[in-house]
Amino acid sequence: MGIVRQKAELDEFRRMLSCAAVNRRKAGDGFGGARVTAFPGDALDRMVCVTSGVSYLGIAIVNQLLLNGYSVRIIVDNEEDVEKLREMETSGEMRLNNSVVEVVMAKLTEVQSLTEAFDGCRGVFHPAAFVDPAGLSGYSKAMAEIEVNMSKNVVRACGLSPSVRHCVLTSSLLACIWRDSSTRVVDHESWSDEAICVNKKLWYALGKLRAEKAAWEIAKASGVKLATICPGLITGTDFCRRNPTPTIAYLKGVEEMYAYGLLATVSIDTLAKAHVRVFEEMKKAAPGSRYICFDKVMERGDEVERLAAETGIGVASLTGGTSSSSRPRYELSNAKLRQLMLRPQRCENE
Repeated sequence: MGIVRQKAELDEFRRMLSCAAVNRRKAGDGFGGARVTAFPGDALDRMVCVTSGVSYLGIAIVNQLLLNGYSVRIIVDNEEDVEKLREMETSGEMRLNNSVVEVVMAKLTEVQSLTEAFDGCRGVFHPAAFVDPAGLSGYSKAMAEIEVNMSKNVVRACGLSPSVRHCVLTSSLLACIWRDSSTRVVDHESWSDEAICVNKKLWYALGKLRAEKAAWEIAKASGVKLATICPGLITGTDFCRRNPTPTIAYLKGVEEMYAYGLLATVSIDTLAKAHVRVFEEMKKAAPGSRYICFDKVMERGDEVERLAAETGIGVASLTGGTSSSSRPRYELSNAKLRQLMLRPQRCENE
């Protein structure tokens, strides 16, 4: 993979990253410049791109990819994100070990910018991680529309890129559970009802639902092999502070989720590993697919109390003052992903 040297200010960053080769380009600058061989073998098959690469989930995915021998191109859209990467490397949050990382400037609002950023990558991971532009802990209806449009742009750019073969998009379990159905099992084939999301003003659920549906439509029309992962509430060290907008937004309607047995969580590490495993499965010529991802379903009082303490939300607000066993229960099934994660992986020399 080529390394494009542009601005002197990145020399310091490159030194900080030690063995990592870091590359930064601004959207529209193209991919010209000197080419330097960076990896042995078929480098293209080991080069992937992660959008929202400095987000809570994005950086976890980056780390897992690096641990699995991939070279990663991280998309940022401002200098502040570059500074965050510096801090992550210094603190050890980004685990670099003789890995190659490229930092690329691109806009998720511009398909052409993304198409150029994806050039040379075989796969794209879109964690779809956004913060509230108004600086509030919440997720508005307008943010839902932004999320839909950005996901559309990412998949369209994948279709236009001559190198991209696969795309993994992060949706949400909320895109599966908000529905009126006599079927008690909620699995990868379940979809939320848009009308219910609108009526209850569940904008985060609506944004994830519409974004995922739009991504599938575009992928089918453009021939992009797509996989989507629908995780429960993402948890981990200091998750609420580090991931405030999605955390608070996810918990809207939490009383009903808890009462019906639908309040599920997943650790950030488990979710990141699932992204890499799903991508590996896609590389084996398997069709794109949809997966539900969670570690546990909250049923006990001590679990709810712990979640309340971590999020700063009162127990009564989480449970609505009711027992989780006082209403009809649904069954969440992550069997499809669990079977994939347990399946032995064939060693590939790519």
